[in-house]
Amino acid sequence: PSSSAASSSEDGCQSLPGEQKQQAVYTVWMKSLVFSGNGCTVYGADGCVAYRVDNYGCRGSREVFFIDRAGNNLIRIQRKSFCCMLRRWEAHRCLDDGEETTRPWFRARKAWRNGAVVTMLGGSERTTYRIEGCSRKSDYRITGADGAVAAAIGRKQTASGVVLGEDVLTLTVGSGADHLLILGLVVVRGLMNRCL
Repeated sequence: PSSSAASSSEDGCQSLPGEQKQQAVYTVWMKSLVFSGNGCTVYGADGCVAYRVDNYGCRGSREVFFIDRAGNNLIRIQRKSFCCMLRRWEAHRCLDDGEETTRPWFRARKAWRNGAVVTMLGGSERTTYRIEGCSRKSDYRITGADGAVAAAIGRKQTASGVVLGEDVLTLTVGSGADHLLILGLVVVRGLMNRCL
């Protein structure tokens, strides 16, 4: 799909551009669409599957792929362990031709108290993000280096006020944020908490 505008597909769902910058709301179901798999499914505002992670191995796998609805790899996330205790997660962005970047896009590690620290590695400056919130709670937020909230995640609530299960979340991505990055961070947090 073109990254300039969303286009309609045969099934009536919108194709999502790779890097959106306007505010958007996604529904994240922390379950795989595959019967015996682990993973998560991200639905767009139109109610169609936008992205997914299918992990056919065990929960807490060392490597997962974040893919779009057409099955194209967008991000490869790997868990790296040092001395059996120090863990970090590295994400490589996949290019249009299916190849991935040689240098990691970002690295994430658990913070000493709660949440995680994320370091971007792509540019000349090392930008940092924080995933703030208790590790076992569904509600958390992602903030930039300046402390501004880039995204907020919480349990999904229906229009009539019914709160859905802890595995159904609403992700609100702020304007100016890279949606693919934010979605990648949601996946990393799920991996850190062994939800995927």
